[in-house]
Amino acid sequence: MCSHTDTRSKSRARRAADIAATVTLGAAVFIFILSFSISLPIINRWFYYVQIGPLGLEEASGHTAAEIKAAYDEILDYLLLPGRRFSAGVFAFSQEGAAHFADCKVLFVLDIALAGSSFGVILIILALHFTKVVTLKDAAGHSAAFWAAIAAIAVPVILGCLIAIDFDSAFEVFHAVLFPGKDNWIFNPATDEIIKVMPQQFFMNCAIFIGAGLLFFSAATIAADVIVRKIAARKIH
Repeated sequence: MCSHTDTRSKSRARRAADIAATVTLGAAVFIFILSFSISLPIINRWFYYVQIGPLGLEEASGHTAAEIKAAYDEILDYLLLPGRRFSAGVFAFSQEGAAHFADCKVLFVLDIALAGSSFGVILIILALHFTKVVTLKDAAGHSAAFWAAIAAIAVPVILGCLIAIDFDSAFEVFHAVLFPGKDNWIFNPATDEIIKVMPQQFFMNCAIFIGAGLLFFSAATIAADVIVRKIAARKIH
């Protein structure tokens, strides 16, 4: 009697562990796709560099491309590296402007941390699955990663619709959500000159880059799931 009870208890515990691992994998995949895509314009500085000419930033600011690049690098170093004081190169800035970048630093570091930690969770769960410690479950014939990627696709679609309707309003809502109760993100070009070389078009291009990343990584995850299942089906037959 005890043996049957122990077996059922172990079976329930294993089932619960499998479900927990599956849900956690799905959440981790979704967070990784989202956070890593958001990081693309942050970690790829060339994306800003190549826009200096097309956006006319030298003419708008009165500074050379080299000076603009150096200022951007100083800001990115501050946002991503510990122990840095805010600096914008040759561009003047106010205390309010510096405070906004301090707020951005928290979000940038959080995003990078989420991308790294979620990727680590994905690796751990896959290792547990392949060593048969847990067994990942399917839903409607597909993995949790597949459905997480489907969910991630909805993000650029929704954002794309909002941007297409009214980018200015979407931009304001975005800042209101991320920086509640603050208006120091509204820069005065006379006191925070860096805004002259960070026009709204640049941020729109960043949104497009992020959306493209979301679509690419989601599509790659979906394709991988489909391919793996086709290969498994062929082996069975």
